[in-house]
Amino acid sequence: MDMIYLLDLAGTAVFAISGVQVAGQMRMDPFGATVLAAVTAIGGGTIRDAILDVGPAFWVHDPVYLTVIILTSMLTILFANRNHRMPPILLPLADAAGLALFTVLGTQKALAYGAPGMTAVVMGVITGVAGGIIRDLLASRVPMVLQKDIYATASVLGGLVYTGALLIGITEGLAMLLAMTGVFTLRMAAVHWHLRLPIFVLKHHRS
Repeated sequence: MDMIYLLDLAGTAVFAISGVQVAGQMRMDPFGATVLAAVTAIGGGTIRDAILDVGPAFWVHDPVYLTVIILTSMLTILFANRNHRMPPILLPLADAAGLALFTVLGTQKALAYGAPGMTAVVMGVITGVAGGIIRDLLASRVPMVLQKDIYATASVLGGLVYTGALLIGITEGLAMLLAMTGVFTLRMAAVHWHLRLPIFVLKHHRS
């Protein structure tokens, strides 16, 4: 197995954990939790592959992804049932790690298929955030990416760092590490210090 594939499976697992966490907060049954884990883990990559027109989505011909999702979901549910709670920090940690991994891997795949740099950055953002959007919509929550928290911004930063690093001749492995570290650090800093983007407010003028 190459490193890219292993990182992709790792991202699938951590995003699956975040999906189960949200399912637990919404009091879903194990089937609902697994569905939420699946859409979180493979939703963004599926949309990316459809836009890039690379044929069937990556998980269609590789059952390992679905196996990872199911096993991760079951283990997370068992852990939660045994301890009767999940550590509060687990959801933001899993979400930040998944965002970092999938942003860079999505950008890398788009570049591999010949997409221009800016398009590749957008594909990285879609890979990183679309699954979470679907998860939150199914759970009747306002998607995290549409709130004030620094979320999609961190994903954009990761894509720009990765493509920029490659442009100046940094090796792919180091470029991936720098970009993933940037996304994860910015996202966790936003969670810890409640960093937010400026709010857009449109005031109504009285006639």
